[in-house]
Amino acid sequence: MNDAADTLARQLEAIGNGHLVVVTGAGISLASGIPTFRGTDPGAIWKKDVTELGTRRFFESDPAGSWSWYTSRFDMVLDKQPNPAHHALAAIEGWHAARSGRFLLVTQNVDPLHERAGSERLVKVHGSADRVRCTRQGCEHGAPRGSLARADCDMTAFAHEPVIENLPRCPACGSLLRQHVLWFDEFYDEHADYQWGRVLLAAQTLSCLLFVGTSLSVGVTDLFLRAAIEMDRPVLAIDPGAARPPDPRVTMLRAPSEDLLPAACARLGIEAPGAGAWAGER
Repeated sequence: MNDAADTLARQLEAIGNGHLVVVTGAGISLASGIPTFRGTDPGAIWKKDVTELGTRRFFESDPAGSWSWYTSRFDMVLDKQPNPAHHALAAIEGWHAARSGRFLLVTQNVDPLHERAGSERLVKVHGSADRVRCTRQGCEHGAPRGSLARADCDMTAFAHEPVIENLPRCPACGSLLRQHVLWFDEFYDEHADYQWGRVLLAAQTLSCLLFVGTSLSVGVTDLFLRAAIEMDRPVLAIDPGAARPPDPRVTMLRAPSEDLLPAACARLGIEAPGAGAWAGER
């Protein structure tokens, strides 16, 4: 743990005012009580065939079933709070900006924990659980730019009787609403909120790459990893359960992110609010 924190702190210090890119996955939110997708934790969502249920195809064949499946998960996700790893990344963002460094946090997660912790230079490349959007292309509340706050949807009737007739509908055009997430049979450039152009630019200009809690097995992680290696940029990955690095040029930091990131902040003299309160809860 101490060696990993020292390694991370030294690398963050060494990039000066360069472009720090952080890519997070489900592992960073596990300590907040949100199951992972591909992990070994008992609640890992991937084991429940999300590749079939998390699709536009499934929504179109069974809209009520799709809404029921997501509601049961998102109600839990939206009730959670950031853990020290989220707070530490927000603190590192502020610290790096204060020394005129460029920073971008790209999360694969749809939970709102990075925002709640104070992260601002953030891309939610897979969408967000706290928003929905219209299914009609071009509607002001639909793709390619529109969405609505999930909290503004009246789910009372659907909760009482989960049938298609009780599904929430768009206030502008009356079409069915859907989750504001990137489904497995969709593409990153289908909605402006996924900020795919910003992601591509970050991959081309990064000075240092830090992965936190991701299995490095989806398109966006592969994009960043390949770019960093081709440009000979330092790559670090926080993953306490990794058996081996995805590439020999990746420095593995095998410690829980909720412990390691605040420890690295302490070594750099960065105040990371939230860590002390969390320690008292565990």
